[in-house]
Amino acid sequence: MLALRSTLFAIVFYSWTALYSLGMTPLLICPRGWCVVAMRFWSRTVIVLLRVICGIRVEVRGAPPQGPALIAAKHQSALDVYAEFAWLPDSCFVAKKELRKIPGFGWWALKARMIYVDREGGSGALKKLVRDAQDRLKDSRQVLIFPEGTRRPLGAEPDYKPGVAALYRELGMPVSPLATNSGAHWPRKGFRMTPGTIVFEYLEPIPPGLKRGEFMRLLEERIEDASARLARL
Repeated sequence: MLALRSTLFAIVFYSWTALYSLGMTPLLICPRGWCVVAMRFWSRTVIVLLRVICGIRVEVRGAPPQGPALIAAKHQSALDVYAEFAWLPDSCFVAKKELRKIPGFGWWALKARMIYVDREGGSGALKKLVRDAQDRLKDSRQVLIFPEGTRRPLGAEPDYKPGVAALYRELGMPVSPLATNSGAHWPRKGFRMTPGTIVFEYLEPIPPGLKRGEFMRLLEERIEDASARLARL
């Protein structure tokens, strides 16, 4: 039964996404705000499909930032990207540059002015990341970065990268850690869905001004402890 429901979800998800992307193509020449609204509606329909087809509910805990903010999130499944459009007013994701090549998604992400990084670019890429984040924050956007850079298997050892520390230091603003148990229900790879509740929990912000080592220790501790707790639900 789980396999059947997972297969049905995959078919409906891809079909709906393709049709929606095609139907909303004219918005690519409209103001960026229109695309934000379209992406929010698409994200909310994905959440509904999860509940109806797979028996997976999505719950938000804590207070999602409503103004300019820097969010550092655990990354376990594709839903970690999709879901945030549903409740953040104007989110901006930090993503690897290869994602620009994906038909449909790449077009919308460029229009929405997401931040792309070259993971092999060294210090130059970090400087560009900071400049782009500063630019997006001028528009009161919520910059969301996955500190580990990619989806990690549920329970895997954490592997936090330096990008989030560079943003924390140069932006001089609090960081909102975001924990999740999404990998327990929507796996890192594939569509083998497991019924239950996916929780996205916004944790106590980390104030600016900490030394790099202390910041990274505190960020990892808060995200990993909360994500492990949520995985036991």
